[in-house]
Amino acid sequence: MEPAAKQKVIYITYLIAALDITWLFLQFSITPYLARRLGFDTIWFGYLQTTVGVIQLLGGPIYGRFADVFGARAALSVSCLASVVYFLLLAVADNTFMLFVHKLPAVFMHALPGAQMVVADLSENEKRADALGKLGLCFGIGMIAGSSLGGTLSTRFGEKFAASFAAVGSFVSLLLVLNFIPKQTKIHTVPESNKKGSSNSVFNLGEITRLMKFPGVAKTFTVKIISGLPAGIFQVMFSIIAINFFQLKAEQNGYLMAYFGIVQMVIQGAVIGRLTSRFSESSLMLLSVGISSLVGLAQAMMTNVFHFCLIVIPMMFSLSVFNVITDSMLTKSVSPSDTGTMLGLCASVQSLLRTVGPTIGGFLYEAYGVPSFGYIQCIINAAVFSFLLTTGGRSQPNRP
Repeated sequence: MEPAAKQKVIYITYLIAALDITWLFLQFSITPYLARRLGFDTIWFGYLQTTVGVIQLLGGPIYGRFADVFGARAALSVSCLASVVYFLLLAVADNTFMLFVHKLPAVFMHALPGAQMVVADLSENEKRADALGKLGLCFGIGMIAGSSLGGTLSTRFGEKFAASFAAVGSFVSLLLVLNFIPKQTKIHTVPESNKKGSSNSVFNLGEITRLMKFPGVAKTFTVKIISGLPAGIFQVMFSIIAINFFQLKAEQNGYLMAYFGIVQMVIQGAVIGRLTSRFSESSLMLLSVGISSLVGLAQAMMTNVFHFCLIVIPMMFSLSVFNVITDSMLTKSVSPSDTGTMLGLCASVQSLLRTVGPTIGGFLYEAYGVPSFGYIQCIINAAVFSFLLTTGGRSQPNRP
């Protein structure tokens, strides 16, 4: 594929990712109010969130393997089609059972990892972190657009109309995928593992776990889980913190979410690319973990929403750099035919946090209060920082 054609596909992929995040955040403006109207209390809403985490935790690695076997177009098509079904079911959900049932298509809804695979396949190694970082810019755009659009549509036309609108939007994304994303985006269309006679099955767990044996993968993946756990728990509990600790109303919380989106857009769109062109990925990972530790200490000491708004800038910087750099390092550590499976595993980390986060976060919040989240983040990331510093980051070479 010519460089100009590759760039066009990458830009279309950015658009698809931005649209997918828009519909996702539009849904966030529907589900809590629908759940409350159907009689859900905090515990049952937590069960609903945990259900999504478990479903996507199981689906992430399988989706990544599916993308490697059948190609980017097929994988993104499945994700967009699942989104259409997801929102149609949400539109007709009028009882507790249907609200849980509408979450089932989420097992296939992994458009962001699919978009990451396309970008990783079509970008040069030295520009991969910057290209993946631009997807974070799309995330910020989708966060702002989806939150605003969801609130407006739900208020003026009702929840069913908003969900139906998202279903139509997902169908538009499906048309973009079918018309502009090539069937295969990989340089090597035959997986290296297949050449060795291994199974081509999507459900072959051996092919998924095999990636952990590549040099440096297990270490980076472990760091990604351990370092990301405290921040993930804080994010899962943030809606409770915003209401009970900061005493924010729904409108004020919307402004805060928009602020998150703007900060993330600036960092991933204008900062990460400059950093990756000047510093090594192992150095940036070390920097992000160190800043995350300091952010945790600041969170433990904050007392109002103004303090938190100041903390958001280094918090979003450390999260953005850490996620982009670790994803880039992991995809470079495996063969080109395995990038989809690896990105699926990376996505499953976030699903794992959404699965265990409500339970751990709820216990910490009730027993020790909001400062406990910050102290734990500070201690864990300080330990990870010391480990990376003493082991010299990642010493293994990238794959050819």
